[in-house]
Amino acid sequence: MSEQRGDRTGRGDQGGEVSAAWEALVATARRTVADGLVVGTSGNVSVRVGGTGGTGGIVLVTPSGVPYDRLTPDDVTGVDLGGRQVLGTLVPTSELPLHLAVYEATDATAVVHTHAVHATAVSTLVEELPLVHYMAAALGGPVRVAPYATYGSAELAANALRALDGRTGCLLRNHGTLTHGTGLDQAYDRTAQLEWMCRLWLTASSVPHLTPTLLTHDQLTEVTEKLRGYGQRG
Repeated sequence: MSEQRGDRTGRGDQGGEVSAAWEALVATARRTVADGLVVGTSGNVSVRVGGTGGTGGIVLVTPSGVPYDRLTPDDVTGVDLGGRQVLGTLVPTSELPLHLAVYEATDATAVVHTHAVHATAVSTLVEELPLVHYMAAALGGPVRVAPYATYGSAELAANALRALDGRTGCLLRNHGTLTHGTGLDQAYDRTAQLEWMCRLWLTASSVPHLTPTLLTHDQLTEVTEKLRGYGQRG
């Protein structure tokens, strides 16, 4: 890692991989704004380059307080798994402990955190997103709500990990969403899907004198098995 610190632009042995990953991260961060999942500089995105299972690699993260449309290739910001900055000079996101906790506990290579409106609203109402749609299976099961804790704190990271147990996404009470995946596209898609399910439940539950029907856990299990063969092979 000392060689990476000496090359603060990421142009060492991993230069090409880091540059490509940073470009993809910035594109994903900008997409969260374009799709209305964050406002201003709220929310954050990270991607892991190299290393697996909580060891090794560099975590590229969005910097704190910098509008995503202003980020350039020279703004690459990266830390090791211990949180020590090894790339760039911009201060990493204040939610760095949240991202690092996910990488330490899972095999994720990307994490997306947003303040999506409908998801945040749901986080204030329930302990778990009601099973209003079968796509909850794509996140590993019923989506839990992590208890509130101050942003950027170790307590928030611990609460999120408990809510993520066996899941790839959760809600953060009075705060937003957190999803992870094997790449930026997957992590982002899971965030968008979670926000859509929250909007669906809020819409259905707001109809006077009617209560939304919910799926059973057996029905969700059946979908979980079916999704294993979903999509293209190869």
